Amino acid sequence: MSAEDTTAAPPSIFSRIIAGEIPSHRVYEDSHVVAFLDVGPLSRGHMLVVPREQKAQMHELSDESAAALGRALPRLCRALMQVTGCRGYNILQNNGAEAGQVVMHAHVHLIPKFDDGAGLRLTWRAGALDASEGAALAESLRRALR
Repeated sequence: MSAEDTTAAPPSIFSRIIAGEIPSHRVYEDSHVVAFLDVGPLSRGHMLVVPREQKAQMHELSDESAAALGRALPRLCRALMQVTGCRGYNILQNNGAEAGQVVMHAHVHLIPKFDDGAGLRLTWRAGALDASEGAALAESLRRALR
């Protein structure tokens, strides 16, 4: 699927929540984005930030929808910290089943992290970047962006 693909994803549970067909605890909404509490939270305050545009993955979103997500996230994070008292949080966005995406409608998780261990748990298995491989990869990526 190319980045220019403009086909809509099949209706998802998030589409139905956005349309008001399924109840939710909405936190924020504007013309491009809806944020609501996750019904299966990893911690208190875990919310989902979902574009109204019905696309499965981030690279399929219009620039307008992606920018709207970016504008909403800092405001939502500040509110999350103020209300829950969390000092840290994770912003998680999965693309494709291989990356752990379950609902095929682009969305961002805001997951508060607390001292009691509640929240997202990650294992980071860092590798090493070979200098010549890194140079070639970076050049390929720059060409793809042209």
